[in-house]
Amino acid sequence: MHKTFQSLSQIRIIPVITINDTKKAVPLAKALCDGGLPCAEITFRTVAAADAICEITTAFPEMLVGAGTILTKQQADNAVDAGAKFLVAPGLNPQVVMYCQEKNIPILPGVCTPSEIEQGLSLGLDVLKFFPAEPAGGAGMLKALSAPYSSVKFVPTGGITPANILEYLAIKNVLACGGSWFVKEELINEGNFEKITELTRKAVALCATK
Repeated sequence: MHKTFQSLSQIRIIPVITINDTKKAVPLAKALCDGGLPCAEITFRTVAAADAICEITTAFPEMLVGAGTILTKQQADNAVDAGAKFLVAPGLNPQVVMYCQEKNIPILPGVCTPSEIEQGLSLGLDVLKFFPAEPAGGAGMLKALSAPYSSVKFVPTGGITPANILEYLAIKNVLACGGSWFVKEELINEGNFEKITELTRKAVALCATK
């Protein structure tokens, strides 16, 4: 397992962030760190994503910052050039995965079926994103999928909330969970970083119980 994923296994929860204004990046990172979570996945769903990653990694070099919604090789390059330490994709694109492997960039592609898991195994992957977690069957589905693939670790993302995250973390194959309830887009847009710190602190405390 890549050392970056080993670090994520200690963190246990990955903030999945959509940011529209680069000026919000550093205050957001500070809010996460103040809440005890020096980690972020900045999704490449907005034009501000790469600049936000650059701002955060410059201001908080100790943070483990990744890039999400990576669909192409070019996005992978842009994310790494901006300072991303790991990449996350909604699906498993073999071309993008192999490109990242050639460059020694840790990538976490999304899967939700046995066939996709086996495709990941054929590419030498041992950590996969389970996405979209809740619509795909939730913790029960992941537990069933994990049974025949005991060598694979999963990061469920999609519909993770305080009400169900412990159910996912209780599955031995789960490395960490991706969540956004404590970094909601509207809170970031409003600049309500005190609330984000408060919610982050609660999320960290919750995950520490499992």
